[in-house]
Amino acid sequence: MHKTPQPLDNQRGIALVVAMLVLLVLTLLGIVLMASAVVNRKVAGHDMRTTDALNVAEAGVSEAMGQLRANSTLLSTANPRATAQIFLAASGSVPSLGADSVGVATGQPAGAWLNYSTAGRSRDALTIRFKTDANRTVIYKYDASRNPAINTVSGLPIYEVEATGTVGTARRSVLAEVIQKPFTANVKAALAADKDIRFVGNAVVCGYNHSADTPYPAGENGRVSAPDCVPYEAGSGSLPGSWSTGTTSLGGGAYRTGTPAYVDGQTGFYPGPWSMLGMNQADFQSWVGAPLSGVPGNLNGIIYLDNNTVISDQSGSFGIHGGAGEGLLYVDGDLTLNSTFTYRGLIYVEGDLKMNGQAWVLGGIVVKGKSQLTQNGGSTILYSNEAITRALAQYGGQFVTLSWREIDK
Repeated sequence: MHKTPQPLDNQRGIALVVAMLVLLVLTLLGIVLMASAVVNRKVAGHDMRTTDALNVAEAGVSEAMGQLRANSTLLSTANPRATAQIFLAASGSVPSLGADSVGVATGQPAGAWLNYSTAGRSRDALTIRFKTDANRTVIYKYDASRNPAINTVSGLPIYEVEATGTVGTARRSVLAEVIQKPFTANVKAALAADKDIRFVGNAVVCGYNHSADTPYPAGENGRVSAPDCVPYEAGSGSLPGSWSTGTTSLGGGAYRTGTPAYVDGQTGFYPGPWSMLGMNQADFQSWVGAPLSGVPGNLNGIIYLDNNTVISDQSGSFGIHGGAGEGLLYVDGDLTLNSTFTYRGLIYVEGDLKMNGQAWVLGGIVVKGKSQLTQNGGSTILYSNEAITRALAQYGGQFVTLSWREIDK
């Protein structure tokens, strides 16, 4: 006999089906949630690696600026095509590059290298070059006194740094434009003195503003005789040839020129080199560091010569016989420059100065003096605001970023 299902059995069957469906939905939801969590972890991990890769690229820019500051000859402004590449390699294992390029070993500690370059030549090698025109024949410079500040006439050269950071599979590249932080020096003339100035022999002093790239021995015979300095004049920003709180005498074939050629009987000589650079004395002493008791073999840098630790007592006596230098030379005492000594930048002498032979200075000289300043022989002083600014920035300042952007490579 057929038995008719009871309502309770039907309800139980429906409840079982519903329970199975709920279990199925929950299982599927769990799978979806687990998959989503895995995807989120992967995305989060990738985002973190991407952020880390950008930080690594930034570290590469920092090393490039450090290499530029430590090595003033890394790139020569005489060659707009000059390029430097920093490799993740030890000294002696750096790849050979072309005529316009130089390879440098990373300065990172061994065994802890960040991947912002490569061991060999590649598109991801950390690269430094000048910012130039499209043909790479003219270097762009930064001069805050000009409008626009970025120009091709005067100022500090602009460097482009291209760095690629890699973390796992994440890779990001940046292009930064950097310059050395400029120093502003309050310069009164090509040659400024707090004593009488005596020009004799074939000495030359020229207050016309010259390019920092003026070659030696331009100007040694004045502005009207070869080798002439006129082709290297900036066309603006010129100063007197000499400035003195005393008097100026001219003898022999000595030559002076500027706007005007000289000014005498002035007031307001510098209390010290710090005031010339817009610093206080304590900051200046910290900046120049401990004094050297003798003339070093390498005259590139911020150099302070003194026979004791008492600044500005004029007690030292130093002689430089040939060679070359660039930067700031601060002498607490007397200084004699002989032979074919050449210098680019600023020289400040607390004692007396004697310039002999073919000594040649591009930038400026300041002499406090004890008796008088004597410039004789064939010595030459050419004023150059750009040479002073570039030299002080090169050896005494930090690099600053003008622009930064992420790029695709």
